[in-house]
Amino acid sequence: MGKRSRQRQKNQNASRDDRDNAGWGAGYADIIKENKLFEHYYKEQGLIPEGEFHQFMEAMREPLPATIRITGYKSHAKEILHCLKEKYFKDIQELEIDGQKIEAPQPLSWYPDEQAWHTNMSRKLIRKSPLLEKFHQFLVSETESGNISRQEAVSMIPPLLLKIESHHKILDMCAAPGSKTAQLIEMLHSDMDVPFPEGFVIANDVDNKRCYLLVHQAKRLNSPCIMVVNHDASCIPMLQIDSDGKKDILFYDRVLCDVPCSGDGTMRKNIDVWKKWTTSNSLHLHGLQLRIAVRGVEQLAVGGRMVYSTCSLNPIEDEAVIAALLEKSEGALELEDASADLPGLKWMPGVTSWKLMTKEGKWFSDWSEVPSSRHTQIRPTMFPPKDPEKLASMHLERCMRILPHHQNTGGFFVAVLVKKAPMPWNKRYPKLRKSASAQTGGSPAASSPADTPHLLPEASPEEMEEGGPGGKVDGEAKTTGAPSAQEATGKLDAVCGPPPSKKLRLFGYKEDPFVFLTADDPVFNTIQSFYDLSPDFPKLNVLTRTHEGKKRHLYMVSKELRNVLFNNSERMKVINTGVKVWSRNSDGEEFGCAFRLAQEGIYTLQPYIRSRIVRVSMEDTRVLLTQENPFLSKLQDDAHAQAKQMGMGSIVLKYIPNLNNPLEPQCPIQLCGWRGKTSIRAFVPRNERFHYLRMLGVEVFRDKQGLGQKRRDGAKEEKEEEAKDDVEKNAEAPLEKGELKHGDKNGSLEPKTESGNKESST
Repeated sequence: MGKRSRQRQKNQNASRDDRDNAGWGAGYADIIKENKLFEHYYKEQGLIPEGEFHQFMEAMREPLPATIRITGYKSHAKEILHCLKEKYFKDIQELEIDGQKIEAPQPLSWYPDEQAWHTNMSRKLIRKSPLLEKFHQFLVSETESGNISRQEAVSMIPPLLLKIESHHKILDMCAAPGSKTAQLIEMLHSDMDVPFPEGFVIANDVDNKRCYLLVHQAKRLNSPCIMVVNHDASCIPMLQIDSDGKKDILFYDRVLCDVPCSGDGTMRKNIDVWKKWTTSNSLHLHGLQLRIAVRGVEQLAVGGRMVYSTCSLNPIEDEAVIAALLEKSEGALELEDASADLPGLKWMPGVTSWKLMTKEGKWFSDWSEVPSSRHTQIRPTMFPPKDPEKLASMHLERCMRILPHHQNTGGFFVAVLVKKAPMPWNKRYPKLRKSASAQTGGSPAASSPADTPHLLPEASPEEMEEGGPGGKVDGEAKTTGAPSAQEATGKLDAVCGPPPSKKLRLFGYKEDPFVFLTADDPVFNTIQSFYDLSPDFPKLNVLTRTHEGKKRHLYMVSKELRNVLFNNSERMKVINTGVKVWSRNSDGEEFGCAFRLAQEGIYTLQPYIRSRIVRVSMEDTRVLLTQENPFLSKLQDDAHAQAKQMGMGSIVLKYIPNLNNPLEPQCPIQLCGWRGKTSIRAFVPRNERFHYLRMLGVEVFRDKQGLGQKRRDGAKEEKEEEAKDDVEKNAEAPLEKGELKHGDKNGSLEPKTESGNKESST
C-alpha cells in the first residue's frame, strides 16, 4: 500500500508540474480542443462571417487573455491607474525574458476612461521575472481590497449598456459570482461625496452556496446599497414598498438578466466545454431562460431598461428567447439600438433565421416539422417567427453577438430591451382593492378576474408573483396558488380573495434576523455624544443581526433599501445586506463609548461625524500605516496638537489632498484609528493598508516565501511576527452568523484586550 500511495503522490506532483508549466488553461492537457458537432452546427447556422470560420475556431482554441477592471466609483481609481501606468506598465514594456520582449498590458478600446486592461502573460511567465511577480502581487492585493476586479472582458458589457444612474433601483437576477454586480454598485457610487445614493442593487442567485461568493464580492466595495437574496429567478417574488404612506409595488428601473446558459462562448477558459458540448444543452435551457426573462420584464418599470445576456453563441438561447419575449409582450417591449453606446467594440448584428439540430444531427427549420414525440423537448418558441412583417418589426438585428476572433475575447450575446407599457397580462388582470384584501386577512396571491367586482387599473404584486399569463411558457400554465371553487365562494362580500398563504420554503443556512434599531434605542445615547453625530444622521437605517443580548456589530443601509427590507422580510430570503459601521469594544466603555468605528463603513459614516477627527498629512499617514503603535510625538505638529486634545478611544484619521502639490495623492483617505494615552494607531485591514501605502508612493510586496514586505523608501522591514499578530487579532473577533470567514480576514482589526489597551499607551 505504501508503495502504491507513493506512486500516486508522484503522479499527482507530476500533473501539478505540468499545470504550472502550461500557462492559462493548465490542467486540461488531456482535453483535445476538437468537437466536430460544434463546428458542423455553427457552420450551418451561418453566424460567422464568410471566410472567417477558420479564424473563429483558431481563436476558440487559444487561451483567453487575463483582464482586470479598476473599480470605477472610488476616487482612488485615478491613483491606481497612475500607479499601474507609471510603476508597472512602463517597466514591463522594456522587459525581456528568454530573449523575448514582453507585451505590456493594453487598455480595452471600448471601456471608458482606460479603466479596463488585458494581458496575455501566463503564470509561467510571471514566475520568471521578479518585476512581473511584484505586478502579480499588486493585482492580488488590490483585488482583495476591492480596488481592482479580475473580470472577463465581455462580462463587463451588460452593466455598461444598462446606463446606470445613482437613483436607479436595480435587480440583478442571476448575480453569482458577482463581477457584474460589483460593476453595478460602482456605477451607483459614481459620486463619492454622496454616502447614500437613492438607488440600490438587489442581487439574487438561486444557489445558496454561490450567494456567499456573491456576498464576498460585494463586501469588498463597502456599499450600504446592496442586498443579496436567494431565490429562483424565474419566480422571484414581487416586493412591496411604502410610498407616501401607501403600500406600492417595487418596480425596478434597471434589470440585469444574465441567464444560465450552455456556455459555449467560454471554451477559451472552460476547456471541458469542448468535450461536453452538445445541441441538447440549449434545448434544455431555453424554457428556463425565457421564464427568467419574462419574470424580469414583469418587474421592470415602464421606461426602464433590461439587458438580456448569455455567454453562449447559440441562437436558441439568444435570438429565440428575445423573439419569444417580444411576441409575448405585444408591443410593450422594444429592442433598443445600442450600437453607438460602446464605440470601439466589434460585434455582429443578431440573426433573423436559424435552425434547430438534435444531438443525433437531425435538423428542423420549423415547428411543423417536429414530430409529436419530440414536442416535450422542442418548443415552438425555439424557432424564428413565421410572419415576415412581425419578424421585421422585432428588429432582431439590434441584438449584439461578440465573436472571439474579432477582439481576442470570449464569445457573448447581449440585447437591450426597453419597456414601453405594462405587460399585456398585467393589464388584463387588474388588482383587488386594498380593502378587499384587508377583509380576507390573507397573504398575497393571484386574483381571478371572473369573480372580482372591485378592480383597479394596474396589476398587483400578488398576481404577478403567481405569474398570471406571463408565467406561462409554451402553453404550460402555472396552477400553483389558483383559488379553488370552495375558496372563491367563501370570500367576504362576494369579493375574490387570496388562497391560503404559501409558506416560503428556505434552503441552505438559516440567516440571523435583520433588526432595525429605533431612533430612541439606548445604544445611540453614548454614540451620539461621543462622536457628536449630526442631527440628520439616519438612525432608522442602522440595523443589527440579533433580537436579544448585546449588539456586537451595527450596520447601515440606505433609506430606500431599509424600505424594501422592512416591508418584505417574510417574502424573501435575505442573505446579506448593510455595511458595518460600528463594532462593540467593551474596553471602550471606560473612555465614553462601547462602540469603535469600523473601517468598512468609514466612508459612509464619516460625513455625519463632527468630532473625534484628526486631520493628518501625507507623512503622518505614512507613519500610521508603517508603524504598529507610534507615539503621538511621531506625528507632525498640527496632527499632534489635534490628537492631544482628544480623549482616549476610537477616532477618524482624515487625509485631505493638497491640490497644489501633484506629487502627493490626489484622493481623500479616511482611516479608523485608536487614540491611546501617549500613542495612536490605525486599525486598517492588511490589504487596504498596502493599498494606501502604494498611494503614498511606498512600494509594498512580499518576498517569494510570502514573509514580510519591502519598501522602496528604505523604511524598516515589517516583522514576520507582526504580520502573524495581525492575523491572530483578526481571528480573535468571533464571526457573526452569515458572515464569511474569508471576508472577516479582511475586516478591521480589533483593539487589544483590556491589558493591551492600557499597554498601547506606552
